[in-house]
Amino acid sequence: MAGQPFFAEGAWLRRSRFMRWAMALKSVTVRQIQQLDDIAIRKIGIPSVVLMENAGRSVAEEACKHLKRHPTKRISVLCGTGNNGGDGLVVSRYLINAGMKPKIFLMGDPHDLKSDAALQYRILQNLRYPVKPLSQSNQHYQKSIQQSDFIVDAIFGVGLNREIGYPHRSLIETINRAGKFVICVDIPSGLDGTSGVIYGVCVKATLTVTFSFAKRGFFFNQGPAYVGKVIVKDIGIPRELMQRI
Repeated sequence: MAGQPFFAEGAWLRRSRFMRWAMALKSVTVRQIQQLDDIAIRKIGIPSVVLMENAGRSVAEEACKHLKRHPTKRISVLCGTGNNGGDGLVVSRYLINAGMKPKIFLMGDPHDLKSDAALQYRILQNLRYPVKPLSQSNQHYQKSIQQSDFIVDAIFGVGLNREIGYPHRSLIETINRAGKFVICVDIPSGLDGTSGVIYGVCVKATLTVTFSFAKRGFFFNQGPAYVGKVIVKDIGIPRELMQRI
């Protein structure tokens, strides 16, 4: 079942394998990954929007591997107003290019989008593809989630450091109750990428597609119960920078 906790009853053998795999996989803290991205952008000169494009495309590639086996699946993409939401908008565009028809929801006002995410929003507008902003009183997303077979979580990224309140809390609870296939962009929304604790509520992933390195919080505290299968994708950070960590 989508989002089933990894450490379920009777899963001691899988737990053992998971821990051996986790120990072999290099992971980083939130501070480390933020510093890595900052160096790539500010010192190397890679535009942040290029990293966003690469990130979104890499998630869409993994999504398409699943969706091509199930072409009739109904898709909902849930985006926040930060950079993680921008990644989600890129995911949406590549799914559209692949011939799919995702329903795209924005958790907030389009005017609150960060600059790179705002650019991705404008591209979808220029393509005349609808992105539905959600107000606190808008419950349409609940029906869409319940009717969806496949959900992309791009609500919060690794920068989250506060308890999740309404309406985001209600959205995440709706996702978890739906029991659908959930692919999380970089990190499940609500999980601390360093400690593995959750900020009151957290999306339960079927698959987490993370960038550059796994995040340390995937393997500690509540992290293993929420991340699902983890795939690490290259988004264009120079190898020589990554080797310094």
